[in-house]
Amino acid sequence: MKPKNQSPPQNIWNTTTVDLVTMALLAGLGLATKSIIRPVVGVITASLYIPTGAVAGGLYMMWPVMAYGLVRKPGAASLTAFTQAVISLLFPVGNFGILSFIIYLCPGVAIDLFFLLSRHKACCVGCCFGASSVANFVGTALVGTLVLMLPLVPLIFSLVLAAISGGLGGVIANTLLVECKKLGL
Repeated sequence: MKPKNQSPPQNIWNTTTVDLVTMALLAGLGLATKSIIRPVVGVITASLYIPTGAVAGGLYMMWPVMAYGLVRKPGAASLTAFTQAVISLLFPVGNFGILSFIIYLCPGVAIDLFFLLSRHKACCVGCCFGASSVANFVGTALVGTLVLMLPLVPLIFSLVLAAISGGLGGVIANTLLVECKKLGL
């Protein structure tokens, strides 16, 4: 005989298969976007001696923000970023070797922390702007210090560009989230 008030077993984060698939798809879209946009932006930024990732990063930092906005659970951006790190180690897309775990995971954690501290859930253009901006800032700071070893002035310039570019990516993420909400996703 089955007890009456028995609830179905749940996993630690209370995520569904749909949540996991959504995060995996957005992680893949982030890496695909990176491989397409980075060379295009590189044509412009290389001649100005600006690190390409600082500018292009805003456009692919929007995907973990969207993951958080669609899944609406703490840790969604971090798990999406972790998936990107694993994929980047398996395929030659944005591979920084073992540093990939730090370089990809920290922006995802920054997004989750931003939403936790701001008590927002990718609900408005302001919080999406801020989360993506912080994520791109963190990612650029890590690449600039750990990989490129930039001097202080170029690093600060790159970080300012990264924050602006990340914010624009957040605006795009919010626009896409609003459209997804209209579609009932």
